[in-house]
Amino acid sequence: LKAQAEPSSVRAFHARHASPFPVRGSLKSPIAMALLRATSSLVSCAAPSVLPRALAVAAPLALQARCYHEAVHDHFNKPRNVGKLDKDSLDVGTALVGKASCGDVIKLQVKVEDGMIMDAKFKTFGCGSAIASSSLATEMIIGKPIDEAAKLTNTDISSHLKLPPVKIHCSVLAEEAIQAAIADYKSKQATAE
Repeated sequence: LKAQAEPSSVRAFHARHASPFPVRGSLKSPIAMALLRATSSLVSCAAPSVLPRALAVAAPLALQARCYHEAVHDHFNKPRNVGKLDKDSLDVGTALVGKASCGDVIKLQVKVEDGMIMDAKFKTFGCGSAIASSSLATEMIIGKPIDEAAKLTNTDISSHLKLPPVKIHCSVLAEEAIQAAIADYKSKQATAE
């Protein structure tokens, strides 16, 4: 995380108060700064006896704000189906999708035999949510008929991973990758006939 400059409201808070929150060392983290901003208005108008209760309420909320569900951690730390398939094979569909605004890029390949997705591989350049979404997407489509796999939506992926709203676009990319890989497979089959 990038260090943020201390806002003037926090500096003013420290100037008014005898230092209940000295900003030094680890307290310059974004979470600590958010906690200071959230509690500074409470502290400036609260009696000293109210301060511990305000911190007891605000601290857990500030610390939970950036947590990811354990499924995201699992798929990020141990991604499934990473790799590549032979893109020149007629039974392999390949997709390369990306989002310029966030920098995430997903390459997803599916291997289809008798109308069923027998294997899927991915490579993702992006954040942990994009990697987790790609990993989960490959798990969800392997063993399914291509028509059923094509119906997989980003909400299926994001609800399983419990992605925060700012990371929903990662599940949208995974859905687009599945659609594009299946479309590529179908176009290869149409030209082969």
